[in-house]
Amino acid sequence: MRPVARILVLLALLPVTPVGAETVVTLPQAFAAAWTRHSLAQTLPLQREAVAARRDAAAAWTPEPAAIEIGGRSDRFNADRGAEEIEFGLALPLWLPGERQASQALAEAEGARLEGRAAAQRLQLAGELRKAWWEWRLARDEVALSDNALDGARRLRDDVARRVAAGDLARADLHQAAAALASAQAEQADVAVRLEAAAARLQWLTGQRPAALDGDGDGEAVPAKAAEADWLSAHPELQAAQARFEQARQAQALARSRTRANPELTVSTRRERGASGEAAERSWALGLRIPLSSSARHGAAIAEAGAERVEAEIDVERQRERLQQTAQLARSQWLAAERRRQASEERAQLARETQRFFDKAFRLGESDLPTRLRIAQETFAAERAASRARIQESAALSAYRQALGLLPE
Repeated sequence: MRPVARILVLLALLPVTPVGAETVVTLPQAFAAAWTRHSLAQTLPLQREAVAARRDAAAAWTPEPAAIEIGGRSDRFNADRGAEEIEFGLALPLWLPGERQASQALAEAEGARLEGRAAAQRLQLAGELRKAWWEWRLARDEVALSDNALDGARRLRDDVARRVAAGDLARADLHQAAAALASAQAEQADVAVRLEAAAARLQWLTGQRPAALDGDGDGEAVPAKAAEADWLSAHPELQAAQARFEQARQAQALARSRTRANPELTVSTRRERGASGEAAERSWALGLRIPLSSSARHGAAIAEAGAERVEAEIDVERQRERLQQTAQLARSQWLAAERRRQASEERAQLARETQRFFDKAFRLGESDLPTRLRIAQETFAAERAASRARIQESAALSAYRQALGLLPE
């Protein structure tokens, strides 16, 4: 498929953005827009309501709602002497010793785990968005560079055409200049496709089209020393793992307190008469229903809860090790990207100065066209490498902030 055709096909597949729709111009704005589209962000209020309801249930006076018991007896269908009995009662489930406190602690742990999971999901989304953002920035800068290279190739072709017409250069030189222009056009088409693909990915995450930016002022800030020193304890992924461990620990404590089914306290009143015409008598009853314990079921529940607790505890340690190694590697990559950017900028500066020398020499007839084209290609490669190194340094810094658990800001 030809480059122009690929661009048309990709544009046809992109989601249509209405004219005047909002655009994202900074990474924090893009993150805010992406989070509003996340499924957890939309369901989080409902999940918080569920956690609040479980807290209220754990703080109630009974583990289950009270039950009303109504019953009656009559001899209407046999002797029919007018004997009848009506009973009305109330059954109240009772907490086992320590069960209510354990239920309350578990409800609090579930709330903490929900918030930890939300924070971890936000960080995970930030990682996906950062990757898409810097891929788009890199493609955008490559498009700008290819446009500049195309303009330079077009000017060179026009200059060579005038000199060929004047008899200063051979027609073969014009063919070489035209070939260089065609190569620049093909490069521009390729980078335009990459830019549209990167913009589509970013728009899918944020729901908004990325805006055309000027300059490189949208990079993230270098983490403060305090953030680098205390990052692990505040890392959302580690906090989520610790919240899961705390929930498993409280679930184990609750399982240990539930040695049997909940007992029930019953209060009832009975109204009865022996036959028609006799006075009705009323009596009251107080009862206590205590289920027998089941050591097998109780042991199985404790064992399952204990297994969950051990698994969550091991996960906390593994997460701590992984986060430390990831942060150390991300910092090393960021520092290496900084050194690479400095070297690439120096190389690009030297290449531009060299190109100016050969441009002047070519105009004066002191240099041939192949050398002039080779120097132009080397300069373009150096400028592209410098631009890529600047974006890669910003992306590496962003990845380092991601490893520290910091959101875009």
